Amino acid sequence: MSGKGAPVLSVMNGSGLRVAVVAAQWHEKIMNGLVDGALRALDELGIEQRTLLRVPGSFELPVVARALAVHGYDAVVALGVVVRGGTPHFDYVCQGVTQGLTQVSVETGVPIGFGVLTCDTEEQALDRAGLEGSQEDKGHEAVTAAVSTAVTLRSIPEPSRQAVAHGRVE
Repeated sequence: MSGKGAPVLSVMNGSGLRVAVVAAQWHEKIMNGLVDGALRALDELGIEQRTLLRVPGSFELPVVARALAVHGYDAVVALGVVVRGGTPHFDYVCQGVTQGLTQVSVETGVPIGFGVLTCDTEEQALDRAGLEGSQEDKGHEAVTAAVSTAVTLRSIPEPSRQAVAHGRVE
């Protein structure tokens, strides 16, 4: 199972964070499960300032994630599904989405929760969608990871003026 060995994250003090979820529309049943898991995680974490946006497909996730990141969100969660077919389309979409979301996170400093399922079959995606009978809940996991990272970033102390003046960070 892909979730074997996953860390148990406990998020401390996520209050006041602004979190956005951007979700693709392809594979409606799977996406509904991912979105439900993400919203449940936001509720459990006490995140009140939240936004949910939908885009056509997974390929559109990075551009909207970037817009949300530069508009002051503390964390963005990207949810999508790409199921392998008989053409290289799967490889191109998966690579583009993964690189795009990584680039957004690194360039903006805003954590992006990666809840994009890249599966060989629809059954594998259903098993990860957080639906009744699913083995995993990747929507919930993606929110928890993004919020945990945002809390960690919030805890980084500002460097002292003296350290900045001498080109070193303490």
